[in-house]
Amino acid sequence: MVAARLTVNGKETPISPAAPHTTVLDFLRERGLTGTKEGCAEGECGACSVLVARPGVKKPTDWVAVNACLVPVAALDGQEVVTSEGLATTDPSGAPAVLHPVQEEMAVRGGSQCGYCTPGFICSMASEYYRPDRCAHTDRSEPAARADGTGPCDGTVPGGDSEHGPNGFDLHALSGNLCRCTGYRPIRDAAFAVGMPTQDDPLARRREQAPPEPVATQYVRDDGAFLRPGTLADAVRLLRERPGAMVVAGSTDWGVEVNIRSRRADCVIAVDRLPELRELHVGPDRIEIGAALTLTEIERRLAGEVPLLAELFPQFASRLIRNSATLGGNLGTGSPIGDSPPVLLALGASLVLTGADGEREVPLCDYFTGYRQSVRRPGELIRAVRIPRPLSPVTAFHKIAKRRFDDISSVAVAFALDIEDGTVRTARIGLGGVAATPIRALVTEAALEGRPWTAESVEAAARVLSTEGTPMDDHRASAGYRSAMLGQSLLKLYARTTEAVSS
Repeated sequence: MVAARLTVNGKETPISPAAPHTTVLDFLRERGLTGTKEGCAEGECGACSVLVARPGVKKPTDWVAVNACLVPVAALDGQEVVTSEGLATTDPSGAPAVLHPVQEEMAVRGGSQCGYCTPGFICSMASEYYRPDRCAHTDRSEPAARADGTGPCDGTVPGGDSEHGPNGFDLHALSGNLCRCTGYRPIRDAAFAVGMPTQDDPLARRREQAPPEPVATQYVRDDGAFLRPGTLADAVRLLRERPGAMVVAGSTDWGVEVNIRSRRADCVIAVDRLPELRELHVGPDRIEIGAALTLTEIERRLAGEVPLLAELFPQFASRLIRNSATLGGNLGTGSPIGDSPPVLLALGASLVLTGADGEREVPLCDYFTGYRQSVRRPGELIRAVRIPRPLSPVTAFHKIAKRRFDDISSVAVAFALDIEDGTVRTARIGLGGVAATPIRALVTEAALEGRPWTAESVEAAARVLSTEGTPMDDHRASAGYRSAMLGQSLLKLYARTTEAVSS
């Protein structure tokens, strides 16, 4: 077995003697790369972000920003990482380094004060800088910045809006980065001012080559083991041999447990790079999404094919989290406040579970059995999510939280309705945050189906919806507020559909 190694800023580095639970953040800092900072240790502040070479959507490789505080360094065995220090171009002769265009814009436009958060911002900005289709939707006749060098797009010039610059820069790329002192306007200015990568940019050229292949990893130390099987069959065998192992994909949930609650596992089994869990098929009768595809990969590969998922993705945590998080992980944790289960319930999805006894398909509405409990048997993995077609034409996802983005839901409601000739033919409504598990609003669905899509019938159904579930009082919201938001969500959907018809 080849010793576990990681390429950092072009230099191959052994992972040993790091413990199996050591994060990429701690591994880098212990080697003097202190631009990578710890802020929250939960994946919310982005001070720890680094770039990882991953399989691309438009090119062979994408430079993807991830939270280094959540990822075990052993999970990047054989992989390639670039930190904020590695973005600048160094000269072998000893001449001063040349700043990366993102670093340059952050400096000249005042995007940093204390500087603690700056390296993380720069890595997230660099990931968006290298996104291959960044300018596909913009008016390319408009320069990225004004000719006199003053501020870039303010949302009033062609090719830009409040969240997208004329250079195609999507500010959602920074939704997982927090700055407490600079203020976001100069950071936005820097993001909207960067141009396109030049032909001699080494990281841009690197995108034309395939990323490192996943390697089977057996990183075993006295204090635990990190195992990455090479195939699904190997993973199933390992789970049979080690029934108490912790299964991880993006580590966006387990990484928090390790950091905040000091949890440790005797054995961690990583399934995020299993080829069998990373397929996506769009067919006439169904869409099948591999459980280990990241949310960003799903979003970009589906490209709006499922409108309800397209509405979910921008509201699911932050881009940094979506770059690692998976549907399999979100469903596997069984959290009643996960954002994807209500959407998938509304879509009528089912799960493909695989284990030593073979595969079986379970409707998602039958999957959850209790708080963080499911019908998944010991040794079984979620291989894929299946969404039946045709899709309902009237859909919406309403996330009620204290922040617009990067927050945990107080209530999540997903709708999928078929309305023909003014009558509701079918209705599926998924709810999160109002019971011990994600649930279908079955009573409300029955109250809608076969009835006219009118204010009177919708108001009656909204009163029913406000009684669904068993909401509780906690630090995020009261039970009464949650119930009220359920009813309001249906009224909001009705208002939106009638506005669409009238316009």
